[in-house]
Amino acid sequence: MADCRLIRQGAAFHGKQGLDYFAGISAESAGAKAICMHLLELPPGAAARPHYHEAHETAIFVLDGAAEMRHGPDLEQVMRIEAGDFVFIPPNAPHQPYNPTDGLVRAIVARTDPNEQESVILIDETAD
Repeated sequence: MADCRLIRQGAAFHGKQGLDYFAGISAESAGAKAICMHLLELPPGAAARPHYHEAHETAIFVLDGAAEMRHGPDLEQVMRIEAGDFVFIPPNAPHQPYNPTDGLVRAIVARTDPNEQESVILIDETAD
């Protein structure tokens, strides 16, 4: 039987998406087999690179602030997300979160990929 693990807020890491995360639960930090969970701080004006998570679901809970997210096959839809909102992103769904406000956004991000960045696939912004 595996032991329960306490993970103190870890050092930040820069993700492939272009955003900074505070390391939390993952295969690397806790030996997780099917989930990772991190704290994301999205400063004013910040934007992720368009991407999707291959074969993995993502769940987000916004703690503070408000952000927007482009999503859909051509990133043609825009969703406004505010403190207290939950967001579900299905596997392989293109998306691009960004912060158009002058305030910091803080969110908890959980994904069914325990390896933090392995399922992140960047979308070539120059592709037709």
